[in-house]
Amino acid sequence: MSSLRPYRTITRRPSRQIKVGPVAVGGDAPISVQSMTNTRTTDVAGTVAQIQAMTQAGADIVRVSCPDEASTRALKEIIREVEVPVVADIHFHYQRGIEAAEAGAACLRINPGNIGNRQRVREVVAAARAHGCSMRIGVNAGSLEKHLLEKYGEPCPEALVDSALEHARWLEDEDFFEFKISVKASDVFLAVAAYKGLAEACDYPLHLGITEAGGLRAGTVKSAIGIGSLLWAGIGDTLRVSLSADPVEEVKAGFEMLKSLDLRHRGVRIVSCPSCARQGFDVVKTVALLEERLSHIDEPLSLSIIGCVVNGPGEARETDIGVTGGGIAEGQSNKVYVAGVADHNIDNAGLVDHVVALCEKKAAEMKAARTAAD
Repeated sequence: MSSLRPYRTITRRPSRQIKVGPVAVGGDAPISVQSMTNTRTTDVAGTVAQIQAMTQAGADIVRVSCPDEASTRALKEIIREVEVPVVADIHFHYQRGIEAAEAGAACLRINPGNIGNRQRVREVVAAARAHGCSMRIGVNAGSLEKHLLEKYGEPCPEALVDSALEHARWLEDEDFFEFKISVKASDVFLAVAAYKGLAEACDYPLHLGITEAGGLRAGTVKSAIGIGSLLWAGIGDTLRVSLSADPVEEVKAGFEMLKSLDLRHRGVRIVSCPSCARQGFDVVKTVALLEERLSHIDEPLSLSIIGCVVNGPGEARETDIGVTGGGIAEGQSNKVYVAGVADHNIDNAGLVDHVVALCEKKAAEMKAARTAAD
């Protein structure tokens, strides 16, 4: 962050670092974005296609559910076909965790309290260690242990933290420390308070999420409030936005949160006005088209699309490429800015194609420069 803008500084919570396949989680590693397939795991082709779509959108890690033996058999085939590290989601049967580790899973997501006694946990840990798997302790407000519900009376931040630390001790007792923790809840206040308590109580990397957040719009807003407030406080090393929607939308939402907080940049960040009677072109339609046509760009560049000259020039000075509407009078063209400087004019008719071409050119230049530097 710029020293001239201290209000933009986020100091991340110090944490241990683990590996999920080749992806580092925690420490000084970039905050990774995850999603989860919703296909039947036994549908290998369908699951692979969904993982590839998520990978194209930028997913660093993908989770796949393994509820039965047929799923863990299919998992081995799936892992061979994809490049992104795969987390096996294990809930009740410890044997599935062992099978998933043997199939090549990069990480096992378990709730130790759900898979049985300490001996079964010990066997899963042994399999993870033998096959180079990390693990995630996944605590959920909807599935807390009976003794904790009896102790606290209801799901509360203290109960979630107690559950997480109790399970962490089970793994520590096996001399296993390659794990991250999540304490998810559908209630934003409960989840945020639990994560803050856990962040103070341990130094393990934390997987952020607001579980069962809802549909695309409501779930994104709810997740942005919860996950965003934690990220702003420096808490969180990896995240999943849980939506009742296409998993690709989860990935997009996750990156938008990180981009909004200057924590990570991928793709084109569009700054656009809500439009009004002053607009020199149809801002809403233009932005919708640009979001679709620029989705293939993964280089981190910024674009401002402002309908008039009130705020347009100021926003354009802060972005790589900018467009400011020329006015509502017939024949007034729009001003195009490059690197913050007014460069040339463009009429409405060719605006979208022109901006796409400029962004693609800029992305190619950035990629070439990065490749040369590497």
